[in-house]
Amino acid sequence: MNFGRPTGAGADGKDGARVGDMAQLPLPRYLDALSYSLWMATRAATANRPCAGPGPFPLPVRDVRVTACNCMQFAGLLTPKLLLTLAMAGVGALVFWLLTLPLPLLLGPMFACLIAALSGAPMQGVPRISEAMRPVLGVAVGASLTPELFARLDEMALSVALIPPFIAVIGLIGYPYFRRIWGYDPATSYYSAMPGGLQDMAIFGEEAGGNVRALSLIHTTRVLVIVSAMPFLITWLWGLSLTGPPGAPASAVPPLQYVVMLVCAAIGWWGGVRAGLFGAPILGPLIVAGIASMSGLLTVRPPAEAMLVAQFFLGLGIGVKYAGITMVEIRRHLAAALGYCVILAVLSVIFAEIVIQSGLAGPMEAIIAFAPGGQAEMVLLAIIAGTDMAYVVTHHLVRIVVVIIGAPIIARLMR
Repeated sequence: MNFGRPTGAGADGKDGARVGDMAQLPLPRYLDALSYSLWMATRAATANRPCAGPGPFPLPVRDVRVTACNCMQFAGLLTPKLLLTLAMAGVGALVFWLLTLPLPLLLGPMFACLIAALSGAPMQGVPRISEAMRPVLGVAVGASLTPELFARLDEMALSVALIPPFIAVIGLIGYPYFRRIWGYDPATSYYSAMPGGLQDMAIFGEEAGGNVRALSLIHTTRVLVIVSAMPFLITWLWGLSLTGPPGAPASAVPPLQYVVMLVCAAIGWWGGVRAGLFGAPILGPLIVAGIASMSGLLTVRPPAEAMLVAQFFLGLGIGVKYAGITMVEIRRHLAAALGYCVILAVLSVIFAEIVIQSGLAGPMEAIIAFAPGGQAEMVLLAIIAGTDMAYVVTHHLVRIVVVIIGAPIIARLMR
């Protein structure tokens, strides 16, 4: 079996750029493409012109003529499936809000789209918009970084040192669970047990000859269960309300700060992709915004409205991943994933309790830091809950790094 990342133009080995590949352009042309898009959007809106011409993707990298109309065509914003998806997500958010459940704009769309997908309704996600929400989270975390937080890194060292053994225990229990109890092949069992990013584990597993559909459903379910459970735990165990605004209103943010945030998001995303940084849409803007924050250029986080929109599309994106699932897959892949989530929950509580009893962190910070959910979702929870974001983000960053670097190496040794 061949473990590792695919090389070349893209994960599918095809030439040409995909949506995220605009960030592969040199920075001046990247910014020019963004400004050109805004200019064309203004022209199209004022002239009331219909969208025309082929969609921009896949594009040769040299062609940066990206119009707002073409972006709408690509995203499928006018298709009946997407309209149904948005309607279901909106209904879910409304129901959660009426029931005063935590995080209605995140959990409502997620469960509504999940139920609709499992019922066989035609659902369509908006992955490019969901991806565009990630720099918002990166800038929000980066804006919270201060020299005082970095001075505390030595205090986190002992807690962070528990992440590698935490991952090792998960793998030692998870692999035989998937292999012996559920009968998956070795590659699928191994990468299903690794608590890394969904896309990374699917790519690694596919190259190793694993079942990509099983890997996607198992890791999607892992993220869904953890993201669903954490708000209720935070609300019930600590009595913390998650209904407050996740930031200042847009009207309270100085106009110049919007410019700084947009520049941090654009340069960070572009630079992260160019540097091959994993999780570039979040980590790139996080790094640039962190530098801007510590230098005094960035003094506020993105407004509450931006954070609420990010919640909506992240929740929608998780729910629609179950579109097209069959009863056979529900009986096997989802059942296996739910059992795996129980294992993860027990191990997360054990390691979080070690941290708490050692006085290394508070209960809420420890639980969120050792909950192996999706990077974007856990960052969002940390922001909304008002936890020590430096502590939480550092632990999740180390987890992702250890899994991405270590999983293929261990896999080769196991052959």
